Formats: sequence, C-alpha cells, structure tokens
Amino acid sequence: MTLAGKSALVTGGAKRVGRALALALAERGCRVAITYRTSASEAKRTLREIEQRGVQGLAVKVDQRKPAQVRRAVAQVLKKFHGLDILINNASSFDATPLEKVTDRQWEEAISANLTGPWWFAQVAGPLMKRRGSGKIINLIDVSIVSPWPDYLPYSAAKGGLATLTLGLAKALAPQVQVNGIAPGPILFPSSVTAAERKKALEKTLLKKEGSPDDLVAAALFFLEGSDFVTGVILPVDGGRRLA
Repeated sequence: MTLAGKSALVTGGAKRVGRALALALAERGCRVAITYRTSASEAKRTLREIEQRGVQGLAVKVDQRKPAQVRRAVAQVLKKFHGLDILINNASSFDATPLEKVTDRQWEEAISANLTGPWWFAQVAGPLMKRRGSGKIINLIDVSIVSPWPDYLPYSAAKGGLATLTLGLAKALAPQVQVNGIAPGPILFPSSVTAAERKKALEKTLLKKEGSPDDLVAAALFFLEGSDFVTGVILPVDGGRRLA
C-alpha cells in the first residue's frame, strides 16, 4: 500500500503509542483521524501536529464501549475524508485487577475497552474496506496473550480475545482486506508502575531493556506499506518477553 493520499483512523491516537502511530502516518501523507475519550488537550495537540505535516486531520471524542459512538465516529471520518483505508485499533485501558478483588464493573470495563470496542470499529470499517476492494486493519494486542498476568486477568483475557478476533477478521475480510496484530512488550510503562516493578519487568525480557513507540511504528509500517501479502499475523514486539 502506498500511504500518501490514504485515509487512516487511529483509536486512542491522542498520546503515547497512538500519537506516534498517527504522526508517522501523517508524515507519509495520510489523512489521519484520531479518537480520544478523556484526553481532549492531548488530542488537540496531536491534531495540530498532524495538520502541520500538510495533511487533513480529525479528532473525535469517542467512548468505544458504546457502539453508537463508534458508528458515529466512523461516519465523521467518512464525511471528512470520503473514505477509510486504514484502521489501527490502539485504544485500550490497563488497570490492576487482582483476582479476588475484581468487581463486575471492572471485568466489563476491561472487556468493553480492550475487545468489544475494537470489534465494533472493525465491524463498521472492515466491510466498508472490503466493498471498496482494499484496506488494512492493525490491532494492538499485548504480550500477555502468551503468559497472562495474574493481577491483570480481565485485561489479559480481553487481549487474548482480540488476538482471536484478529485471526477471524483476517479470514472474514479476505482477500480485499489484510488484518494483522502487534503484541507489544514493555514499552512506555504507565505512570502507576513503580521503579521496582519496571526493573522486574525489564529483567524478564531477553534484551533487558524497554522498547520505544518507534519499534511499534516500524512494525505497523511493515504491515501497511512493506507487504500486501501478509494477513492473520500477530507480530511480537516485546524484546523477547514472551520467551522469558
């Protein structure tokens, strides 16, 4: 796929990895829409940075746990860009949920934010791409699909479901649309992670270091512009964390 002139939607694109992905696409000439839920100021900044790269941008407030808002967001992108070629499901939530303390609400939040939301975006965008004859979807998953974290079981379960969904979408949307996933390891630790927890996590990687958003950008660009003959793949970008 040649990215210049294409239209992309990056969920959770206001900050962190989503921002890096959105700006990388803009630098390659993509029109880029981002979604956000609470990060309004960050979304405005990222939108400004997208437009500074000489392409159209759009920032849409969305709670992806609500299907009506997802459908409305995609409709706004189509109205602004007159099409959609790329969907990157990056938005997620990540909260500690020890087994005996998990509430019904926490379980539902983890599944809705990390699995159901990406499903709704793909359910709307995927068939549109298929009818147009081409498109690419990338789902940001997690290394925890290989070794789930006991204190984050709802999150790990949701990401495991997203991995399965990725493979199923690759089959359902073939041959016109390629669907792949990226499973990051320790990249941009949340602010809630202590120095001791960070050190412990890095020791469990084979490379003994933290990755950067650029590593995920490189993986995404391979799926987008590196080949049109790859689909149904989940690429670990984890410093070897899954093997440790």
